[in-house]
Amino acid sequence: MAARPELREALERRLRDLGIATVTAEHPQVFTVEEMMPHVQHMKGGHSKNLFLKDKKKKGFWLVTVLHDRQVNLNDLAKKLGLGSGNLRFADENSMLEKLQVGQGCATPLALFCDQGDVRLVLDAALLGGGHEKVYFHPMTNSATMGLSPEDFLKFVRSTGHDPIILHFDEDVK
Repeated sequence: MAARPELREALERRLRDLGIATVTAEHPQVFTVEEMMPHVQHMKGGHSKNLFLKDKKKKGFWLVTVLHDRQVNLNDLAKKLGLGSGNLRFADENSMLEKLQVGQGCATPLALFCDQGDVRLVLDAALLGGGHEKVYFHPMTNSATMGLSPEDFLKFVRSTGHDPIILHFDEDVK
């Protein structure tokens, strides 16, 4: 789903106002990481995969951002977040549109400036601490990929009022 152009412009303006430099590659619309990678493999750094989830009772929404090739076990993730096994599932597109103003194929932590505090962000420690010069996300549309430094990414996230939960996905669940 193509984003409304004004949302991408608002994101770019916000990043500029924060003094954050970005690099962007336009590409055909993609809906999976597998579709995206041939268009962005020349961009060196940590490419992301983003999962928009809800807990079983629909009381909480979670945006989980991990390295593009990471497999995420929802039961293990729920345990790490203290929600109990089996209590996380994918949220529907209408919820994502309501909370983040983006649709299927466009889940991105760059949309957190649209959230009113209903979404918790979970970040893969390897995305931030993997020595990547840039980390990459969709800029409110799945027909482009935007890169920024991990430090600037965290600066942006915190400017939206979100305090990310940083998880080590490689560690076993206790």
